[in-house]
Amino acid sequence: MARMRKARRLWNDPRAAESARRVIVPKEAPLFTIEPRQIFVREAPLEVEIGAGRGDFIIGRARANPDRNFLAVERPGTIGRLLAVRCGRAGLENLRVATMDARTLVILMLPDKSVDVFHVYFPDPWPKTRQVKHRLFAPSFAQGLMRTLKPGGVVYVATDVAPWAAEMFEQLEAAGFRRTAGPAPGATLTGFARKYLAQGKRVFSGGFEPAREEVPAALGAPPEKLILRP
Repeated sequence: MARMRKARRLWNDPRAAESARRVIVPKEAPLFTIEPRQIFVREAPLEVEIGAGRGDFIIGRARANPDRNFLAVERPGTIGRLLAVRCGRAGLENLRVATMDARTLVILMLPDKSVDVFHVYFPDPWPKTRQVKHRLFAPSFAQGLMRTLKPGGVVYVATDVAPWAAEMFEQLEAAGFRRTAGPAPGATLTGFARKYLAQGKRVFSGGFEPAREEVPAALGAPPEKLILRP
């Protein structure tokens, strides 16, 4: 609640709101289209963080990689506004914010083969049966990641919930991804990551790239394929 009150206060500050508007992707863009070249007015590798929250990870990553473009995605509302204000205040020319449902962005709006890296850290597992429809990961979302990822691109994911990790990993493999050897860059750097690690929780994370084989990998990745990060 305190974070929401802070976000409302910031949005009511004209200077903060103006900073946010400088980085938010305009809603008057053509229907079902977000063109990265128009958003950033340059050609550069694109990284997208799904569910960027307050922007702790993506702001630092954009600052450290000025030669790459970064798109932070968060749902409309209080957290999306707070994210936009923080990203706007960072003053980074290579960072923009899209306030929309990430499923719509990935499945419908991004062009084919337009993203070099996706970061998906700590999506809500929606554990109750009646909440399953709200989960970010579904076969259509995993297929959207595959459609929009450039050859040689990577999808990084992390969660603190072991069954949810297994489900996400299986859906990615079913869509044609395979595990990479490298760690997920944001598995220890987001706000949720720091919180969970401070509580002594395990974080399950990994990177996935398009498999070389034409036939998607089989469902049911064995448990030992999970990477545990203390």
